[in-house]
Amino acid sequence: MAGEYQASDIQVLEGLEAVRKRPSMYIGSTDARGLHHLVYEVVDNSIDEVLAGVCTDITVVIRKDNSITVTDNGRGIPTGMHPIYGKPALEIVMTKLHAGGKFDNKTYKVSGGLHGVGVSVVNALSLWLEAKVRLEGKVFLQRFERGIPAGEMEVVGTTADTGTEITFLADPTIFETTEYAFDTLANRLRELAFLNSGVNITLIDERTSKEKNFCYDGGIVSFVEKLNTNKEVLHEPPILLANEKDGITVEIAMQYSTSYSETIYTFVNSINTIEGGTHLSGFKAALTRSLNDYARQNALIKNGSISGDDTREGLTCVIKVQIPSPQFEGQTKTKLGNSEVKGIVESLVTQSLGEFLEEHPAVARKIIEKAIVASQAREAARKARELTRRKTVLESTSLPGKLADCSEKDPALSELFIVEGDSAGGSAKQGRDRHTQAVLPLRGKILNVEKARLDKIFKNKEIFALITAIGAGIGEEFDLSKCRYHKIIIMTDADVDGAHIRTLLLTFFFRYMKELIDAGYIYIAQPPLYKIKKGKRMEYVYSDEEKDRLVTEMEKGYEIQRYKGLGEMNPDQLWETTMHHGQRTLLRVTSEDAIAADEIFTILMGEKVEPRKEFIQTYATSVKVLDI
Repeated sequence: MAGEYQASDIQVLEGLEAVRKRPSMYIGSTDARGLHHLVYEVVDNSIDEVLAGVCTDITVVIRKDNSITVTDNGRGIPTGMHPIYGKPALEIVMTKLHAGGKFDNKTYKVSGGLHGVGVSVVNALSLWLEAKVRLEGKVFLQRFERGIPAGEMEVVGTTADTGTEITFLADPTIFETTEYAFDTLANRLRELAFLNSGVNITLIDERTSKEKNFCYDGGIVSFVEKLNTNKEVLHEPPILLANEKDGITVEIAMQYSTSYSETIYTFVNSINTIEGGTHLSGFKAALTRSLNDYARQNALIKNGSISGDDTREGLTCVIKVQIPSPQFEGQTKTKLGNSEVKGIVESLVTQSLGEFLEEHPAVARKIIEKAIVASQAREAARKARELTRRKTVLESTSLPGKLADCSEKDPALSELFIVEGDSAGGSAKQGRDRHTQAVLPLRGKILNVEKARLDKIFKNKEIFALITAIGAGIGEEFDLSKCRYHKIIIMTDADVDGAHIRTLLLTFFFRYMKELIDAGYIYIAQPPLYKIKKGKRMEYVYSDEEKDRLVTEMEKGYEIQRYKGLGEMNPDQLWETTMHHGQRTLLRVTSEDAIAADEIFTILMGEKVEPRKEFIQTYATSVKVLDI
């Protein structure tokens, strides 16, 4: 049980001046991602109470006006007078940037909200915020408007419970949107429930009456089982490694499947470190060493060694680390920087995994045999992999679809259009801006990389052409700085085949060049569906709804042309509607929830038929484009 949480525990480092002027410095962006980050900041404070052992229930409610209420049954933010500032501690926490009980490792032994800016930043970026605290038999309330107290803290009732309730409405003058996505919040809350076994987290959407509850006693083992639901696993149950050293607790759940991609998620004090860091480096080093040591000792390999890539093929893993004083890169906490963690994780995993392999020889053999086959495939792909790193003139390579490159050499100003077929490729090449726009036509559908190892991937001419054109390599050898285009635009037909090709390309990028997605380099072009003409008036239409509205407006005497393929458009039309910088619409591909994305790619493109059949049956009624 954690110690008492008093007003004197609140330390102030600095004020709250620049948040409203530069919100992206604190929450990453002011788009939908930043909006949802506000909720995560408040929930993280409740999770800190869970980590302290004083909270079991958290409820998040999306109100009809898109305000958010987060309630927990923790200790409650202190309400006593701060000994230095002469104001209630609640007000200090809400209005001072670096104010909180997380700086001395006394009130919180481990904490996700290390920077102490979470709830004060939410306050600063909200049109209004109300903080309600149940503490010492009383209910305390204080309201703030754009971060400024709208009145004094007051007692509004009595209670036998303890806890904190924060309700806020994001400021529409700061955020591009103030509408929350239920599924986005649900995925993050599910993640937190997996990471904190036994905590009960409820999400309620008053706009739609949807409600979900998350509680997993199995912790990260249940997490891995969930991630592998649609995969054929090599062993059951998942391997659980757990140990502690120097106040740092390490838990790792891992399970291999017959798939070819690796899926590793890392967390520090329940914060998703999407860029990894020292804990991930330590795990990778220990895994490679442990499997190689076991393989040599048991004569499973004779010469050489198994590479890190090969030891992780088909691996699904969740790494959970709890650290008293984590050092993150930036307020959005995407990468762990503590140098001492690498050695601790490496030694703990080496010891625990080594013991597991010795005690479970059948599982060990399956894992190592899979890694050996992966190693053989890697060797077969080595020459092709080398070719992708050579600085040769692209036109001299045997590309199946000729790359029409742009003359611009600055990647930040260069675009690559990936189009299907020579017909669309011809129109795109003629209609493009040759200075900044390159065109790569692909013939047919590329290989489904979800079902193939690297050796087969490199043998696929279309994928090889794509890798060579982009120039950044693939997999662990990928180097974002060598990417030749900072806009890579998938431009396929608006039909079922086009959607399939787009999905195949997105699967490839997600599995082997995810850094391109994370950097915001992948886009999807939006070609028009129709051309509607009446007299001298001609309009391009991008949706059926827009077509119906325009037809109603024009009434009689109009002509409609339905574009099923880009090849049906002449170069001028393709340029004017889809490629022209000032007139086109591009959708940027983002990975808001990598776990959900991993699941959907596995369902749609993986080996198992049943999950795909179930998916089709579930969403059949909402299909807009169907070729029969």
